[in-house]
Amino acid sequence: MNVAMLKSTIPHNYEPKDFIEKSEGLVFAVVQHGTERSEEKDKVLCFLRYLKQVSTNGDIWQKVNTDAANAYLAANHPEYLHYSSFLAAHLHAVDINQIVQHHQPRQRLQAILTSRQRDEVEQDLYDLCSLFQQQGMDLLQIGVTGSLLIGAQRDSSDIDLVFYDRTLFHKARSITAELILKDQLADLDDNDWQESFARRSCALSFAEYVRHERRKFNKGMINGRKFDLSLVNEPQQSKPITYHKQGTIVIQAKVIGDQYGFDYPAVFEIEHDAISRIVCFTATYIGQAFVGEMVEVSGLLEQSEDDSQRIVVGSSREAPGEYIKVIQCPN
Repeated sequence: MNVAMLKSTIPHNYEPKDFIEKSEGLVFAVVQHGTERSEEKDKVLCFLRYLKQVSTNGDIWQKVNTDAANAYLAANHPEYLHYSSFLAAHLHAVDINQIVQHHQPRQRLQAILTSRQRDEVEQDLYDLCSLFQQQGMDLLQIGVTGSLLIGAQRDSSDIDLVFYDRTLFHKARSITAELILKDQLADLDDNDWQESFARRSCALSFAEYVRHERRKFNKGMINGRKFDLSLVNEPQQSKPITYHKQGTIVIQAKVIGDQYGFDYPAVFEIEHDAISRIVCFTATYIGQAFVGEMVEVSGLLEQSEDDSQRIVVGSSREAPGEYIKVIQCPN
């Protein structure tokens, strides 16, 4: 691989998929661009993902789920529990002055690609990036998140690639589809799909989940290891809009706009008498539908100050009972 192109100065700002570390041995995943002003402090909106466990064999990062993260913070660090007025959601937040390390996906990827010593997971990441680079992709616009971002990977760990350019991300999806056809990458087999489904608190059946996922081409296998592709782009709105929760709702509507369907959050414009868009904060349903398709959506109805309405899928991290499901494709 030509690593000379990997030298770059990455701006020190906070973006989704970044991790931030605290001195207490806590690592949080950033969920929102920039910071939110709260209690006269600039705070990073995030969610606790890893706890440091000290052992005789060295420090180990333990991954925690939503319930465990909330319970741990409530018992030990309630100061990190936060209600975001911007997102209208309960999550976690850390004062930027208390952050001891900012883990950035692009910097971490560069470090792995230029390293002379790589473990099996890092080598599979290197091989995957080599394939993408051979197809003309700019690796400066790619990062790695998840366990690899903080060196907490295990032999069974997946690879989570992050793209910072929408065009490049969709190119990566096309390349993934092409390389699977050429057997240079592999599709997930039934066991892989079962494992992927089991990790999701998904309101769809297994068959429905796989049917939607297969056509996204944001997953694949490299040397028997699963990888995921995700997009982090600039926020779509420049100023905060306050939304008020109106309760749960189930609707059916036609998708008329999918330009931001793979963003975080994903946005789908819909044709509906009262609701103008679906906004999705859970990765399970990102990229779930395309223009012209009829969808059934279960989520939380929200109304803005200007009386526009949207339906939110992923109003909590696991979002039980919330989903986007294609029920009819165009002829």
